[in-house]
Amino acid sequence: MIGATSTTETNSVEAKLPWTGRRPKILLLGSGDRRPAILTAIEQLRPKISRLCDVVLEDLNFSEILSKHQADFAIVFGGDGSILRAARQMGEQQIPVVGVNFGRLGFLADLLPDDLLPALEQIVAGNGQITPHLMFRCQILRGSRVIADHLGLNEVAIMSGPPFALQQIDLYVDAEFATSYSCDGLIISTPVGSTAHSLSAGGPIVRKDLRVFVISPLSPHTLTVRPVVDSANRVYEIVVRNPNASTHALVDGQSICSLTVHERVRVIQADPTFQMIQIQGQSYYRTLREKLGWGGAIRDARS
Repeated sequence: MIGATSTTETNSVEAKLPWTGRRPKILLLGSGDRRPAILTAIEQLRPKISRLCDVVLEDLNFSEILSKHQADFAIVFGGDGSILRAARQMGEQQIPVVGVNFGRLGFLADLLPDDLLPALEQIVAGNGQITPHLMFRCQILRGSRVIADHLGLNEVAIMSGPPFALQQIDLYVDAEFATSYSCDGLIISTPVGSTAHSLSAGGPIVRKDLRVFVISPLSPHTLTVRPVVDSANRVYEIVVRNPNASTHALVDGQSICSLTVHERVRVIQADPTFQMIQIQGQSYYRTLREKLGWGGAIRDARS
């Protein structure tokens, strides 16, 4: 029925948040070291935020060890890159996040600064929903030994640098050989990451709360090769058969290891989940419509 709303979604948004009935303890995080406008905004907002919450830590360059501080949720000021930095900083102990957008698109940090205080009043009153999102663990193995182990939210990318030769990349799923890609690189993304690098590589947009991975080759040399969506319950392993000196594995845009023929990259779902706080009026399709500029029908330029 047009106009009907999912009962499950409506009920979950109206459910009370864990701190209902008390002043929540919060963290203020952000990219103040990169965006001076964030420092100015926090100076203006801090007294009003403090009337609603107890601020236990203010870290505007993502340098603190967050596990030392007990908090109910974090407000992250910046763009989606700041959200990724916050998730990386929280590590194994993820707490719910409210994102305030000072970037460009803001798929995760989707509140505008002027909308923060009204939204915060709802959140403190307990009106909202905590939505968990899939995170992954990326391990680099040399033989049976794990030489690198990183938690991520967006994607694992296998990228080549100079001399930019075509890469031969083998993919194994649950130890079964799946395919060999001739391509410039390979991305395994979460649903959260499906609107980032994976999307620019031709991958699909995947609803953020699904538990799947998207496998997207970069510029594959075969036209029949297309992105694949598969369950997050599986174990994905990648071997680059002809790496060059610049071939690297990246997690959320950060290089974690250079690769030789002796390493394989394993991607599995992680135990921690990234948690976003959603309030009434926020929705998945509204975010896509506004951030991607979905304008509906094509209009005649003469009208």
